[in-house]
Amino acid sequence: MPGRLVTLEVPGRLSGRVISFPLVVADYQGERYLVAMLGQNANWVRNLHAVQGRAVLRHGRRERVRLDEVEPSLRAPILRRYLACAPGARPHIPVDRRAPLEEFERIAHRIPVFRITARAD
Repeated sequence: MPGRLVTLEVPGRLSGRVISFPLVVADYQGERYLVAMLGQNANWVRNLHAVQGRAVLRHGRRERVRLDEVEPSLRAPILRRYLACAPGARPHIPVDRRAPLEEFERIAHRIPVFRITARAD
């Protein structure tokens, strides 16, 4: 898990100051994802929406990224993978990590998932 830990840096939606959030990156089908285990009202999610997904990830080096929210209908397998990568998230997501995808589909609309892509600017 240590290789999956990152710090997300995103400007505060009100203050404009850069705020840092520790998160876990989940990989799924060759892509990287961040999951908001605390839901849509997590501060980092609200800040990210305010800046149209532009942020920085730190893991030894700084990487300018764009985080695009994944449609709820596509989140279930990513959420299951996230629980395998981030054991500390298990109390926050009300599905057993070994549950069938149908159980993840029932809660997927409540848990934002963001695809990480590199930003050139």
